[in-house]
Amino acid sequence: MRFTGVSLRRSLPAMPALRDPIRLIPVLFLLLIVIGTMALSLPVMTADGTRAPLLTAFFTATSAVAVTGLIVEDTPVYWSLLGQGTIMLLFQIGGFGIMAAATLLGLMAGRGFGLRDRMATQIERNRLETGNAASVLKLVFVITVLVELTVAVILAVRFAARYDIGWSMAAWHGLFHSVSAFNNAGFSSFSDSVMGFQNDPVILGPIMLSIILTALGFPVMQDLREHRGAWRQWALHTKITVCGTAVLLLFGFAAILAMEWSNPDTLGPMAPSAKILNAAFHAVMPRTAGFNSLNVGAFHDETIMVNFILMFVGGGSAGTAGGIKVTTALVLFAIVLSEIRGRKDAGLFRRRFGHAVERQALTVTVLAATMIFLVTTYIASVSALPLDDILFECISAFSTVGLSTGITADLPPSALVMLCLLMFVGRVGTITVATALALGGRDRPYRYPEENPIVG
Repeated sequence: MRFTGVSLRRSLPAMPALRDPIRLIPVLFLLLIVIGTMALSLPVMTADGTRAPLLTAFFTATSAVAVTGLIVEDTPVYWSLLGQGTIMLLFQIGGFGIMAAATLLGLMAGRGFGLRDRMATQIERNRLETGNAASVLKLVFVITVLVELTVAVILAVRFAARYDIGWSMAAWHGLFHSVSAFNNAGFSSFSDSVMGFQNDPVILGPIMLSIILTALGFPVMQDLREHRGAWRQWALHTKITVCGTAVLLLFGFAAILAMEWSNPDTLGPMAPSAKILNAAFHAVMPRTAGFNSLNVGAFHDETIMVNFILMFVGGGSAGTAGGIKVTTALVLFAIVLSEIRGRKDAGLFRRRFGHAVERQALTVTVLAATMIFLVTTYIASVSALPLDDILFECISAFSTVGLSTGITADLPPSALVMLCLLMFVGRVGTITVATALALGGRDRPYRYPEENPIVG
């Protein structure tokens, strides 16, 4: 029997999601969350052998698949080793799936990919031709395996050699943290995350480097692999992501170090070298990951505000990082700068942006801010928790960061469901919305008369 493209499309009239990659991505991730919830609901998944409540299993599965790291139960205490392994599998699949899906959707939008016959749209344009799809996926897989194994070995040896942890458990802790770091998941197999290793750069260093690498996004890795240090040959996206990442990391480091230097509950009691190490660590974490070596709930208010900015912006596109993304933030910054200077076109590095990209950046940012505002308002209405803690939780959920001031377990059930919605939309929604915007634009055969309202 021979099948043609036409007959295959006609055979799937009731399943449009399977014919449209933009719809297929959220459907697959939702299915993974459902499977994860069912698995974590089994009695063997908990340490005491009782069945986890459905909301606990659902929240944990959503947080894992969305590579966020927010938890309502202490991971190493509440879940058995099998349960912890299931959580690790969920954020490994979620992280790898998002990296692959985001990269391919970026290629579709940037170079067409034959999707809707759009061959020149402007999202994630990284000089990645459609023929390189297999190469990109191979790169994703190879880097995932190499980095995770390397970091796992380093951590396992350190855990066993310095902290007197048996080799089997040291290997488990090393693997769990390595996979969690690479996927920017923020889950830890220790109850206090990595607070027990505040003075150990051999533990904190590899975790930081792994997170920074994947937060760049795989299109950037592909470009850097091909052109290495040849700055002029880098794609505009690569230049924006690398420079934006460096600026945000330096800004976060300097701000946290200065603001928390004398805080007796965070950096205050530490030696200068440890202060520098932990400030650097926490400059990386709010942008995507969620591990903490300091008590986030003890941060000064001004430090919390810095975290708001870092979490909302997030990392690079087509990677495991969350937030509105570095490119989005810098496109908006360039638009504001050009408007202040009275210039018609906005751009960076001697390249101007298309108006479609500018509108996409504005749309993604407004939708993100609106979602966070609505959920924050709702949670504030159903709980008596401080507003700044609620806002921190909501930004962390949407940006799939996973940092918390410690209020997650105290939230009412409806608030936890809303956080799940934020995590899902923040992880899958920004990618699919941005791609849909790039692929879905159609010009009308007419234009309305122009009239300008008063602004400001």
